Amino acid sequence: MGRSFENRKASMAKTQGAKSKLYAKYGKELYVCAKSGGVDPDGNLSLRRLIEKAKKDQVPAHVIDKALDKASGGGGEDYSHARYEGFGPGGCMVIVDCLTDNNNRTFGDVRTAFNKGKAKLGGQGAVAHMFDHRAVLVFPHGDEDEILELLMMADVDVADIESEDGKITVYAPHTEFFKAKTALHEALPDVEFDVEEITFVPQTISELSGEDVEQFEKFMDLLNDCDDVQEIYHNAEIAE
Repeated sequence: MGRSFENRKASMAKTQGAKSKLYAKYGKELYVCAKSGGVDPDGNLSLRRLIEKAKKDQVPAHVIDKALDKASGGGGEDYSHARYEGFGPGGCMVIVDCLTDNNNRTFGDVRTAFNKGKAKLGGQGAVAHMFDHRAVLVFPHGDEDEILELLMMADVDVADIESEDGKITVYAPHTEFFKAKTALHEALPDVEFDVEEITFVPQTISELSGEDVEQFEKFMDLLNDCDDVQEIYHNAEIAE
């Protein structure tokens, strides 16, 4: 699943409008993370991970600084997390994570996206049990046995490890993210990660073809157009 995991992640930032949305998404998430756990990345590991991820996605420093300044100033918006689950075109499974200051508005927007995308919105837990909450690290390396051994020596709980096309993909429980990343950095000081994130990894894959592909892409666009949507996880894979 290593390369296909990367392929499923490559569906954002095509236009300047998409960039603006990406910056807004990170700004909101950074603000919430800093407000709840503190603005010091050394004391707020979730914030540190988020800042590193934002920089990797080429979010400008002023966007990051503005969000942190806003969080340190007190007051401001009061956002809460909302998660929606359901089934998309071709029977694929979808999880939509949101940050919202108005649950009724967000639910209405997400429900409209599901309806227009010919998808079916389910109840809480409808598909989440078919995903694993994982830390995922993808980087160039040719020897998965060496990587597995060094991670085990560092007492990292590795859920799975794959080697494909000169890339290693490490899957670990989401709580092991920093432990795994630190162990890899210490053993391989020059390592550069293609993917370093905490995400939901599907246990099974739904392969889409024909009209389902076009409908799925439309559905993803509809969800991405919702201002409160932060992350979309799915198990769809386009048939080659």
